[in-house]
Amino acid sequence: MIKLDQEICSDLEAAQTREWLETNGLGGFASSTIIGLNTRRYHGLLTAATKPPVGRIVLLSKFEEALIVDGKRYDLSANQYPGTVHPQGFQLQTGFRLDPFPIFTYLVEGIEIEKSVFMVQGENTTVVQYEFRQSKRPQADSSRYTFEIRPLVAFRDYHSTTHENSALNSHVEIGDARASVAPYADLPTLYFAHDAGEIETHGDWYRNFEYRVEQERGLDFHEDLFNPFAVTFAIDQTALRSGVRISIVASTERRDAKQADTFRAAEIKRRETIMHSAPRDNDVVRALTVAADQYIVARSAQKTIIAGYHWFADWGRDTMIALPGLTLATGRYDIAKSILLEFAKHVDQGMLPNRFPDAGETPEYNTVDATLWFFEAVRALAQHTKDHDFVRDNLYEVLRDIVDWHVRGTRYNIHVDSDGLLFSGEPGVQLTWMDAKVGDWVVTPRTGKAVEIQALWYNALRVMQGSAEKFGDEANEKKYRTMATCARKSFNELFWNEKIGCLYDVLSSDERDASIRPNQVLAISLTNSMVSKARAKSILRVVERELLTPRGLRTLSPNDSRYIGRYEGDTRSRDGAYHQGTVWPWLMGSYITAYVKTFGENAGRGFATKWLKNFDEHLTEACLGQVSEIFDGDSPHTPRGCVAQAWSIAELLRAAVENAYATESASGAAGASFK
Repeated sequence: MIKLDQEICSDLEAAQTREWLETNGLGGFASSTIIGLNTRRYHGLLTAATKPPVGRIVLLSKFEEALIVDGKRYDLSANQYPGTVHPQGFQLQTGFRLDPFPIFTYLVEGIEIEKSVFMVQGENTTVVQYEFRQSKRPQADSSRYTFEIRPLVAFRDYHSTTHENSALNSHVEIGDARASVAPYADLPTLYFAHDAGEIETHGDWYRNFEYRVEQERGLDFHEDLFNPFAVTFAIDQTALRSGVRISIVASTERRDAKQADTFRAAEIKRRETIMHSAPRDNDVVRALTVAADQYIVARSAQKTIIAGYHWFADWGRDTMIALPGLTLATGRYDIAKSILLEFAKHVDQGMLPNRFPDAGETPEYNTVDATLWFFEAVRALAQHTKDHDFVRDNLYEVLRDIVDWHVRGTRYNIHVDSDGLLFSGEPGVQLTWMDAKVGDWVVTPRTGKAVEIQALWYNALRVMQGSAEKFGDEANEKKYRTMATCARKSFNELFWNEKIGCLYDVLSSDERDASIRPNQVLAISLTNSMVSKARAKSILRVVERELLTPRGLRTLSPNDSRYIGRYEGDTRSRDGAYHQGTVWPWLMGSYITAYVKTFGENAGRGFATKWLKNFDEHLTEACLGQVSEIFDGDSPHTPRGCVAQAWSIAELLRAAVENAYATESASGAAGASFK
């Protein structure tokens, strides 16, 4: 449980930087700040995934809530308008906690109010419940209490904003303890089920909401929201002594408010099961295990991984990097298999998709490393499950075909060069994970032979060599072994930077890029490594000196003239800083593994446990219980980017389980060694 007190909730600045996230296993979500003041266009009570896990639509932005005592109105909500925050319900708020879902507490005229928000797994459904309890006997026994809820709807793509328009259909369909709205013909109907409240239709626009985070990002930050009706509940004063609960269910399906308690009990049980399945009896591991579940979502009949909330869908690279931590470290082997099967279906010309567009169009294949991470994910699955039959029957031929395509050449000039190393890139495209692009400007093109691509290629060849040997494929076993030997020899001859004592970042026909970046860590951390232990120690000393922070690894040394220490401003400014100094926590998984592998388990575990313990405070400073995508390169390393990122959680969880808090069997499962 994460608990924040009245002091933080009443501090507007502190409260606006702390967010919560609920997900539904489809790609849909609910999210806002701990005081319910929306600061992003992505905030809302129901963002539905209409084509799971994409096609996301913000249907319900928020509720305006008020307790009315003898005619006096006490608003619980909060909104930012130009020059003012109104109303200021956070002044009545006594706390916020994740227990296990978001719970807001208020005190109004001696009445304690507890508001809970959660989503139903497998549905585009959000349940909001309010519990009222008398904390002290009121001065007047005849006081009258009513509670009013006004839904504010948006009905728009989650990347955009709504503005007042005449196309909206304001009709409200009213039934027995139900109401529904369908403002636009091409979007889903939104159904509200309630506890026999009194419905009054309005049809009012609330204008000029401001979202400060979008303003900081240089994007449209104004929105108008529509209020179709108000629902009012009379609260019996005598019942307050034992407690009164009101439920409202917002969904793309017809639901009954009487189901709310059943939904609640099922969700509590589901989350308890996840928490109890944590692979280590450790607070950090438990927290990361619970967080990991929010990224595993449906795609057709299989599973996939949402790269990050609020705005990413499922990306090939992110999915393959995150898979071991989210599924294998947590023992969810069937989900891991489902994800691999789903992505294997989309392999084309020897390449894994980079991403599936939000609108569900044809996948994009502009990546060189997603495909190579696929090999590592398969290796990790086999290592954890020993289910080599699954690999042979479902994936081995796909992997063989991928290698063949890389040898003869595929998209974007990706091909094996005469030295056995993998070349990739052509003008105007970004293929590695450092993929920022603004218009025609590729910020870090890295065309040629990138260091981590060689590490991943070598690892893939050794994985294939081992698989071929296990499956009795003697001809291919010999071929992969020969290819791997050639790549290793060339790598060590060409990539070592003797002057600095680390690896070059990229080799091209006319230069060796000596930028000090974290990509070289993968040449140590991957199971099959090409560098010697002596060189590994030197590399890690350089990385520690130039790149290590309390939140992850910088993407470029601060001593580099191109270094940008703060990720802020408009799109061009932010993307220009994305891989030019910005800190990425996902890289710490590889760093911790490399550290343990290089300096030994005692020293490695000592470093890892200390770093993770210090990092733990981040779980309460941004999106509660989650890990941000990125941080500023400069101290104090402010959280930036997505508030919740799959590979951030996954790699920290994997490293915690396999390295920091490893048992003997888990340490063996990591499988990393110098060869």
